[in-house]
Amino acid sequence: MAVESSFEPLDVSQITPEQAPDAGLGQSALLLSIGNVASRALGLVREMVIARTFTPTLVGAFTVAGQVPTLLYDFLVGGMLSAALVPVLSAYAQQDRREFARLVSTLFTLFGLILAVLTLILYTLTPHITWLLAAGFDAFDPTLLPLTIQLIRAITPAIWLLSMAGLLTAVLYALQRFTWPALATAIYNLGIVVAAPLLARQIGIFSLVVGILLGGAVQCMLMGWDLGQSAVPLQLHLHWRHPALKKILILYLPIAAGLVINILQVGIDRRLASGTGAASIAWMRYATTLQQLPLGLISVAIALASLPRLSQYFAAQQELQYRQTLGRGLRMVLFLIAPAAVGLWLLGEPITRLIFQYGGKFSGTDTQQVVQALHIYLIGMFFAAIDFPLNYAFYARNNTLLPAVVGVLSVGVYLFFALTLLARQGYLGLVWADTAKQASHALLMLLLLGWRVGRLRAAVGRGLVQISVAACGMAGLMTLLLALLSALAPLSMGADLLKVVVVGGIGVGVYLLILHWLQLHEVQQVRSFARSRLGRSV
Repeated sequence: MAVESSFEPLDVSQITPEQAPDAGLGQSALLLSIGNVASRALGLVREMVIARTFTPTLVGAFTVAGQVPTLLYDFLVGGMLSAALVPVLSAYAQQDRREFARLVSTLFTLFGLILAVLTLILYTLTPHITWLLAAGFDAFDPTLLPLTIQLIRAITPAIWLLSMAGLLTAVLYALQRFTWPALATAIYNLGIVVAAPLLARQIGIFSLVVGILLGGAVQCMLMGWDLGQSAVPLQLHLHWRHPALKKILILYLPIAAGLVINILQVGIDRRLASGTGAASIAWMRYATTLQQLPLGLISVAIALASLPRLSQYFAAQQELQYRQTLGRGLRMVLFLIAPAAVGLWLLGEPITRLIFQYGGKFSGTDTQQVVQALHIYLIGMFFAAIDFPLNYAFYARNNTLLPAVVGVLSVGVYLFFALTLLARQGYLGLVWADTAKQASHALLMLLLLGWRVGRLRAAVGRGLVQISVAACGMAGLMTLLLALLSALAPLSMGADLLKVVVVGGIGVGVYLLILHWLQLHEVQQVRSFARSRLGRSV
């Protein structure tokens, strides 16, 4: 997404157990799944706490401030971790533990020094960086730009803490120790959840900075303790000519090139958004949070689950099985994302009120603005949902170049629409630009996939028609029920809760019944999974 919701460390759902191969992959995958769900649940709680404690104007300043260390973290560690650090460290961990300990000591020494220097540089250049990202704030509130400068300077130590936590994550993955890395992001989110309510009255929006620093420090301590249990000795040691450093750099360079383009886009997006209103960035943040929740739990999870099998089929030159597996993955993504999109579209307003508005500083006007942005983001969500499996399909073929090129082209699409629509539609023009970016990326990836792979042979088109019919039936019934409830029940938290739980539940039930009648294979898969888990007929 063009608008990231917050400053977060590594999302461990992006690392797969096969990157540290050995026995116990099922248990490792389960740990990662639990960590992913816990992280996203606490992430939602974090956003609820922020929305109910601070005004959208202050949240906008904090979001810009958090973006600066986020981009540096992603560039220095996040992008390197899964593509370079884990594979190289895993190889050394399996071959020579003494050399592995030497490499780990070198990495910690090197990263610690580089990160400390960069933190000091960022602290010094903060006023200039803030002006580049958020100069538009001055047109609405002259106090916001100085506040953003203070927030960025206060948050800079988090670059060191969370980057070192990312490096610890890579080392623990190489040692096949998954428990604490799986809980890392949840621990980070918990820092804000605890710090904001306790300290908001004393230090205001800076309580969120304390939460970030607290979360990062606890991450480092817990994973450092876990590393100590693995009997890998750490020393201050710098071996510049270690062959692993060169290999890590070679693997990382293509990733870094793509990240530079992404950093430029995010920077431009923040600058443009800051000129559309003091609260615009916060509205986009909350809408993005709601949209990304189903994407992370559905699309990313399915893409990661299918990656090992796709890689095996490609390596064995079993193209038919490769196409069938990819097709089934796309059908499953569409099957699960469609009711989530319909539900968020029709229930977006009561969901937003329940999560962000009641009992806090989030107003009814804020709710309306978030819902407008959410509806546009939901159009792009369909494209983003299939884009994850498509990208991973190319990664399974050892092809990272084409996705990177498509990524650059899609950024060009974003900039064209952003600059074209900004004057007429304000921040919603940026949301439309992001949707156009998602659509262009997914459509180009589909065209390239057809060119390189051919027909998927999994009846994706037929499945899409069946899913569309069921989604329309779900939407029609939910619209009718919502109209009846709105006429019978006055606006209140209880009425909103009734809409989300009852109407949403009935809508999902109707969706599944229609697809069962249409004999969609994925419904049978869900029933079989539920039967195996519950131990009884469903």
